Amino acid sequence: MSINSITEQSSYYDDLENMSTIELLTNINNEDKKVPLAVEKALPQIEGLVEKVVEQFLSGGRLFYIGAGTSGRLGVLDASECPPTYGVPDSWVIGLIAGGDGALRKAVENAEDDTEQAWKDLQEFQINSNDILVGIAASGGTPYVIGGLKEANKNGVVTGCITCDINSKVAAVSKHPIEVIVGSEFVTGSTRMKAGTAQKLVLNMISTSLMVKLGRVKGNKMVDMQLTNKKLIKRGTLMIAKELRIDEVKAKELLLKHKSVRNAIDNYLKK
Repeated sequence: MSINSITEQSSYYDDLENMSTIELLTNINNEDKKVPLAVEKALPQIEGLVEKVVEQFLSGGRLFYIGAGTSGRLGVLDASECPPTYGVPDSWVIGLIAGGDGALRKAVENAEDDTEQAWKDLQEFQINSNDILVGIAASGGTPYVIGGLKEANKNGVVTGCITCDINSKVAAVSKHPIEVIVGSEFVTGSTRMKAGTAQKLVLNMISTSLMVKLGRVKGNKMVDMQLTNKKLIKRGTLMIAKELRIDEVKAKELLLKHKSVRNAIDNYLKK
């Protein structure tokens, strides 16, 4: 990562400690407004990656995310939310962070500087040419991510990336790079802010579009969601009641019997 990278450039704001609370909030909000516009400019790149992810899945592949720090945490977050939201196996989308799961809560010293560890981590999942690997690196220079992508390329694994810098090393070693240029951060170099928000938006797009394309959404409903709490059981009950035009008591009975909205509706309609 170069000090000249966009993510490391000095903030447009100074003397932050002298700002009032509302000034801080207003200025942060003004910077945040730039993020969705930057994502919009990257839509063609996002489209290309999503189409490739779907293609790999239809060939029996999986989606892997690798990253360090905030980027790694966001990848793990996106991956971990796919099973409960769409009822898919944990093995479909896998997020790995430099330093291992312990780094989700506490930074692991020098973990992101190891160029060989990502590929070692991926070997535990027997990554292969059916899969696709997406490196997430705000600055575009994270050695852990770059090393993993390089090895993936050597081994015939499709690669992509999400970065917030231009002409970055991570984009150079990715077959399907996504570059969301959000500019300098409110606090200089604090890429958990705009860059992190941009990465989260792109990850939302990738995994949501993938699950829709794979038939895990019906209309606009999460018909395969896991029933892990009362709120989701209530949501599922209302979805079934509306779809089948039955009362909520019957709908809940069907839901609890068949364990998902999709199964409840399909079994009811078979009668």
